[in-house]
Amino acid sequence: MILSQLTYVFALLATLGLLLACTPSNQEVSKVPTGAMEYINVDTRLMKPELVNMVVSMRNPRTPTDVLAYVECAAAQYTLIRGFGFAGRIQVNVSEDKGIWAGNAIYTLSNAHPGGRHTIDAEVTVEDCTAHNIPMV
Repeated sequence: MILSQLTYVFALLATLGLLLACTPSNQEVSKVPTGAMEYINVDTRLMKPELVNMVVSMRNPRTPTDVLAYVECAAAQYTLIRGFGFAGRIQVNVSEDKGIWAGNAIYTLSNAHPGGRHTIDAEVTVEDCTAHNIPMV
């Protein structure tokens, strides 16, 4: 299970890298924001001892995937802070209002790998977030 999670994370990063590398440098991309990405806030709402709602906000993400990465990084760090090893995403919403993007996700926290496609191995994800300079809790 951990190997499949790592494979998923690396595949996602590789795909993002390929997409960025394939963008012609002499053309403007219409959906790219003009400013640098700005990580504004992380709000953590503990719903039950093993259930947490993470809400993040940011400006100028390149794509909604950047907002999702921010919420996952916050969730991964929080998972470790609470003494767990894994977070399983139950739901996620990404939205934009007047230039402010929000990511709102609910995770279950556990010490055993919960299975499913949207599971975060907290230690691996925190290392990846640190390497990519994505803020955490």
